[in-house]
Amino acid sequence: MAMRGTFRNQAGLFSYLSLEERVPERHPLRNIRELVRAVLVDMTKDFAALYSDEGRPSIPPEQLLSALLLQAFYGLRSERQLMEQLDYNLLFRWFVGLSPDAPVWVPTTFTKNRERLQDGDVFQRFMQTLLNHPRVKPLLSDEHFSVDGTLIEAWASFKSFKPKDGSEKSDGSDFHNQRRSNETHASQSDPDSRLYRKAQGREAKLCYMGHALMENRNGLAVGAQVTLASGTAEREASEAMLGAKTRETGKAATVGEDKAYDAEDHGKNLREMNVTPHVAQNNATTKAGKQRKTIVDDATAAGEAYGISQKRRKMIECLFGWGKQHGTMRKTKHRGMAAVAGDFLINIIAYNLIRIPQLLVA
Repeated sequence: MAMRGTFRNQAGLFSYLSLEERVPERHPLRNIRELVRAVLVDMTKDFAALYSDEGRPSIPPEQLLSALLLQAFYGLRSERQLMEQLDYNLLFRWFVGLSPDAPVWVPTTFTKNRERLQDGDVFQRFMQTLLNHPRVKPLLSDEHFSVDGTLIEAWASFKSFKPKDGSEKSDGSDFHNQRRSNETHASQSDPDSRLYRKAQGREAKLCYMGHALMENRNGLAVGAQVTLASGTAEREASEAMLGAKTRETGKAATVGEDKAYDAEDHGKNLREMNVTPHVAQNNATTKAGKQRKTIVDDATAAGEAYGISQKRRKMIECLFGWGKQHGTMRKTKHRGMAAVAGDFLINIIAYNLIRIPQLLVA
């Protein structure tokens, strides 16, 4: 039999182990932190342009970005909870670069500093610097892509969705038999959000629309943006992201998309920018009895390249699925287009950072 150990109610005052020694050698955050640190070093000039040479020192942007990535990795619901975790979680302190005795930041100060990076378009530049990393770039395809969109539920309730002319005097809780639309109504708590429903028979929600451009070789996101929710937003965002990508690469490309993108104007715009649309055919008969006309002919649909694009495009659902199940993408805690877009980009970057080390080992 083993002898009973002695219980001491008071822990030791000092520790002689560093944070580096406490984190297991095979912890997945080790490879991720290595990538993040390399990107942050490359962005030193970008950070310098955002800050003054005088005044009180702010939160280092390198630590700020690292903390935001942790929030997405672990799905922390608020920046206040993030600061709480950072206070006592030694793994978080190691990843961010805080010593065990360093004080954590006040949540409101953290939020104000986050807005500086958001307004300086730092999240987009971080994503592009990561994708241009010498070890990451060979993983990407520059000719074959997929595009899709997803709804991001806004931090606003139906009670806040009231007439723009101020005619409604109630608290907004009873809207039975009232006709509400984005033309006549707006949310008072988040005016940028829009009332939208994903499909027939689904409930309408106040939301934004997030869009991602994925390369088809390994399923990494190479573009992202947030727009107002509308029936044409997905196609417009697709054209904007693909246009920027083809100008960057100077090559012809293909794009896999679902039936929502099967529209004549969209197909025409893509072909003008030298992008071949491999869109899922939407040639069904409507409720009115009319036959829809698809932009993809049967010869293209029978081709091998089309089949591969349609198969690979479904990988983009993994990106959105991870962001909503594990990240903070399902229901935003921010208000306003800029803040929601910043949070969406952080989730996209976090997904790439989780995937890339696995691809480098494979």
